[in-house]
Amino acid sequence: MAVVVIVGCGAMGSVYAGLMADAGHEVHAVCRRAGHTAAVRERGLRVTGHSGDRTVGLASAVLDAADVTLDRPADLVIVATKAYDVAVAARSCTHLVGPGTVVQTIQNGLGSPEVAAAELDPGRIAVGVVGGFGASLPEPGVAHHNGMEMVRFGPYDGLPAAQLEASAEIWRSSGFAVALYTDLGRMVWEKLDMNAAFSGSTCLTGLTIGGVLEDPDAWAVARACAAEAVAVAAASGVTLQVGDPIEHVRRLGGAIPHARPSMLLDALARHRCEVDAINGAVAREGARLGVPTPVNDTVARTIRARERTWL
Repeated sequence: MAVVVIVGCGAMGSVYAGLMADAGHEVHAVCRRAGHTAAVRERGLRVTGHSGDRTVGLASAVLDAADVTLDRPADLVIVATKAYDVAVAARSCTHLVGPGTVVQTIQNGLGSPEVAAAELDPGRIAVGVVGGFGASLPEPGVAHHNGMEMVRFGPYDGLPAAQLEASAEIWRSSGFAVALYTDLGRMVWEKLDMNAAFSGSTCLTGLTIGGVLEDPDAWAVARACAAEAVAVAAASGVTLQVGDPIEHVRRLGGAIPHARPSMLLDALARHRCEVDAINGAVAREGARLGVPTPVNDTVARTIRARERTWL
């Protein structure tokens, strides 16, 4: 049994927590959503969807990582917050990290591992990329997911291979199919291509991923965002190994047609979006490398303008 702390137990983090607790691991969840956290404490965490339907009890469910008390350092700390909360989250869990702890940063887009490394020992950090889950919180205490397509990790800066493998085994024992990478650029950009396609396009249109694929205008925007991301990745020296990258995006999206990406869910809840780490990051990197990214730039600017009406 491993001791796991998940900082950022929203929709995706709750899926991780539920499956890991169901597998017998000691799971502590940190979530700022008071209603969700209270429901988990009172009734347990229910996870429904692709992996089945289960309700599990967690070792603790708290609003702040400072309130997590362990008998020994955690085996695994998963930082699953939004990209803009990584610094605070990483800082909050320093007391949970020991010499054998692996800290996995799992965010959309670019830049989060570097932020975490400013707060924690870089040699403890693994970079994580997940996709194809289509996770949501339909009600407090309940997480739903439409798939489990992609779980990938790689060492950030000196994490021993044996410790990376041990952290991956916690996921595998919980029903996740995990792949380990040494080429972090390829790993991150293969996921970012998918995010660039569907995060901004669903956020602006309100459509599901399947709705974007079926609508010619929405798909034209999504496809252009993905193509620009591929061009920026190439200019960065990254070679994507997914065959035709646009068809790869279509295939992944087609597997979860009813999913609503987190950026759309954030917009519907009038919360801050991660556009600066996704479409905005593609545009920034494109500007730095001299690669035109007019569609990603327009999508990012439009979402930021929309955000300002509710933030």
